[in-house]
Amino acid sequence: MTELELEVGPPAHGGHCVARHDGRVVFVRHALPGELVTARIVDEGAGVLRADAIAVVRASADRVPPPCPHAGPGRCGGCDWQHVEPAAQLALKAEVVRDTLRRIGGLSDVDVVVEPLPGGPLHWRTRTQFAVDRRGRLGLRRHRSHTVEPIESCPLLVPAADDAVRAVRQRPPGATVEVAVSADGETVVDVRARRRRSTSTELLHERALGRRWQVHAGVFWQVHPAAADTLARAVVDMCAASAGERMLDLYAGVGLFSWALAREVGPAGSVVAVENDDTACADARVNLVAEPWARVVTADVDADMVAAHPADVVVLDPPRAGAGAAVLTAIAQSGPRAICYVSCDPATLARDLRAATAAGYRLGALRAFDIFPMTQHVECVALLHRS
Repeated sequence: MTELELEVGPPAHGGHCVARHDGRVVFVRHALPGELVTARIVDEGAGVLRADAIAVVRASADRVPPPCPHAGPGRCGGCDWQHVEPAAQLALKAEVVRDTLRRIGGLSDVDVVVEPLPGGPLHWRTRTQFAVDRRGRLGLRRHRSHTVEPIESCPLLVPAADDAVRAVRQRPPGATVEVAVSADGETVVDVRARRRRSTSTELLHERALGRRWQVHAGVFWQVHPAAADTLARAVVDMCAASAGERMLDLYAGVGLFSWALAREVGPAGSVVAVENDDTACADARVNLVAEPWARVVTADVDADMVAAHPADVVVLDPPRAGAGAAVLTAIAQSGPRAICYVSCDPATLARDLRAATAAGYRLGALRAFDIFPMTQHVECVALLHRS
């Protein structure tokens, strides 16, 4: 493979930094801004190259030894920034969010500070999926590859999850092993054929906002122990709901935001929680049983669904692909006083914010949280008001 000596530039969305060679952009992993590295080209696309930094000629002051022996060029793809001092990781993520909002969203001069969560950068992950290679060994996928990197232990996992995975004895080649550990100490390990969706019916109980939550093992819940509480409080603070207001919670999951908002608007108000997963909806109905003014609707989120439920405030927490311009335009056309968008991907967030601003809304506030330490992922909560 071709090797190049490169001056490394700024970070970019995706867990790499940008360099240039002969007028072409090179996306370099395992590097840091300002470094001089020897990089091996691993992929060539239309006008761009992808490379791994295999040797550091001039190191950044923010470079540290990765805490996991499986991190590095050609190894596990689960982490992007293990070679970066934790405080510098926050600065890199903030720069990526700012740049992405500017380039894709058309939003300049947005002040971004990525806030750390309690607990530190290791031993925070309560749920994850492992792959099984042809020899029955557990591991994680390498970056942009289906190849399994066998690993002995993952330093991001909470110890109970790591121990539970190691105890699995039935490891059919090609299988997926999914582990979940709840706040109450319940542990579920699900071994299934590759690409088959989890059908686990085991019940877990999580804790956030001072209460207990029913969450089936196959249903979405934040993987950082402090994330659900942190994000829900941020949403409540930003929405500033008043008694009697109407709330629309899209992609509502098990009802975390719906419950928090229902407590704000009270019996004189209303909350409609929209979610398309049947099991998540069943969990949400249990979690919201004491708030009868909060109603759960099982449906896809689309323009017609939004139009059918006018609200004073719309909250949405879509998957990584985002909600899309059609949904954001429909929300804006319904005329809420505020839109609160929770996003785990700054690129799709920026795209959707552009649609909302084109439809007459402006970005009023943005908070960012490091709920995935050591990785390139960052969670944002954006508040929009009518212009």
